[in-house]
Amino acid sequence: MTATMNTDAGRQRTRAALFLAVAMAATVGSALAFQYIGGYIPCHLCLEQRTPYYIGVPLMVLAAIASMLRAPAWVTRGLLAIGGLLMLYGLYLGVYHSGVEWHWWAGPTDCTAGAGPVDTGGKGVLDALDKFVPPSCDKAALRILGLSLAGWNAIASLVLAAVAFRSALARD
Repeated sequence: MTATMNTDAGRQRTRAALFLAVAMAATVGSALAFQYIGGYIPCHLCLEQRTPYYIGVPLMVLAAIASMLRAPAWVTRGLLAIGGLLMLYGLYLGVYHSGVEWHWWAGPTDCTAGAGPVDTGGKGVLDALDKFVPPSCDKAALRILGLSLAGWNAIASLVLAAVAFRSALARD
């Protein structure tokens, strides 16, 4: 019976790791879609909020592989816990950025540095300034149901952290 329970717990961790990998990829993929398809230029804080996902997706794939290959449970649990910590960091970044947007606190001084290089089309930089305005971290480019994308990221990060920690701490 213990072997069956361990197998069930292993399958649950595999499913959780796969879910987390897909959900993290979908979340950061949505941000990339808003940028490249929707034309929303990300600010400095928007770009920073993607980092936990860029690290978390391959980490959760690794956790799923470790679980499927029946690595010691502590390996998969540890990877899931690290994924949970990454999502807590994502939650912090989302709340921080949302607070900046709501003017609850000041944002970073480099909050307009996220626009990246500007193609001046062969003209001077001063001519390009009239056309390209880098986004500011304290203005939400879009609000959906009253929340900015940073606010939705905070909610997604909270949910994903809960899933990761629940799976990491589940009994065998």
